[in-house]
Amino acid sequence: MKILWLMLLGCVLSVRCLAQPCDFQFEYVGRAVQTKGMHVWGSSPVIGPDGKVHLYVARWSMTTRNDFNGWYRECEIAHYVGDKPEGPFEFVRVAVPDQDGKFNSPHNPSIKKIDGKYVLCFIVNENDDLTTQRIVMYVADDLSDNWKPAAGAESDGTIVRNSTEPTDWNYTARLGVSNPSLIKHNGKYLLYVKSVVFPWANSKKRKYMYGVTVSDTLEGPYKNHPKYVTPATMPLEDAYAFSLGDSVYMLSRDFGASKGSSGGGLLWKSKNGFHFDKKDVTRAYEDLAHYVGEESLRHGTAYRGKLDGHLERAQVLAIDGQPAYLYLATGVNTTPGHGSCSHVFRMKKRDD
Repeated sequence: MKILWLMLLGCVLSVRCLAQPCDFQFEYVGRAVQTKGMHVWGSSPVIGPDGKVHLYVARWSMTTRNDFNGWYRECEIAHYVGDKPEGPFEFVRVAVPDQDGKFNSPHNPSIKKIDGKYVLCFIVNENDDLTTQRIVMYVADDLSDNWKPAAGAESDGTIVRNSTEPTDWNYTARLGVSNPSLIKHNGKYLLYVKSVVFPWANSKKRKYMYGVTVSDTLEGPYKNHPKYVTPATMPLEDAYAFSLGDSVYMLSRDFGASKGSSGGGLLWKSKNGFHFDKKDVTRAYEDLAHYVGEESLRHGTAYRGKLDGHLERAQVLAIDGQPAYLYLATGVNTTPGHGSCSHVFRMKKRDD
């Protein structure tokens, strides 16, 4: 009887948690980018000097291997442009090519305009080895793709590597550092990073967690904040940070199905950007099937995940300082000959 009561109590608490409203509303618009013969994974937006919307997209060929693992073997970052946030978007050029070797498979780009500069952060690895993942930061005055390594970075642009300090939260990381997201908040530059760690001694279960590196200047160098910023009990993936007013937000995939299905996303909220409490986390969006209907995806191809269309790699376009559009990747596509693709949503702050 006691066990049954606890189960019922858990269900009530779960419903209350799911009923808590998100600070933003999301309206599905449609597909943002797909390319024949290519996998597209994530589209990071920024408004250019020409007033157009520029997307920096991770992509790789569908034909060189049968699985989805080209993302860390032969990915490149491509530049697309559209007249409006909803698209359509046209390919411009390859912005960061795959160089193999020690600068292998540039992936998961995130672009921002901060202090009048365009800043492009992404990950690379060495020789297809995920344990060597690190973060690169490029800067430029325009979007002609004449990128330069950040002043505080290594010669190739590497700005963050896995920590070598035993007191740092990700000292035990098994897959380096990845999935960067950069903001400026309260005069500091905060570069959020993901690591896959074993946070406790004798722990056999790895945790997907986020921490932050900090700098007094945009181009670094960046120093690890020693403590992780998200709770170890709530694994997350693909977090995108943005600041609004006095708050720092992160959008992430609900990787552990902690507030619903793992196909949707979470909204995290913090006052200082150094601690995101689980009590302030709300459900943000659902999987693709929720918006387009399961029937419309039934005859599609699931290159990653299931046909419900897990939505990942959240990236936000701000207009006049306000989050206005959300771009998300999915491994499902209904267009023959096209791989994974990205979709766009309108995004609006709820009235208080």
